[in-house]
Amino acid sequence: MTNTDRKPDREERLAAKLRENLRRRKLQIREMRESDRDPLPLDGEDR
Repeated sequence: MTNTDRKPDREERLAAKLRENLRRRKLQIREMRESDRDPLPLDGEDR
């Protein structure tokens, strides 16, 4: 295999990693927004 044969494989792997990272970050942002809507109770308060 030459260097040019492996380049598309590398680019595909990098693109897949970027898509996975983006998906994970979007999920984190969604979870943060949901937790902001439902804040934790202050000390001594019941829900």
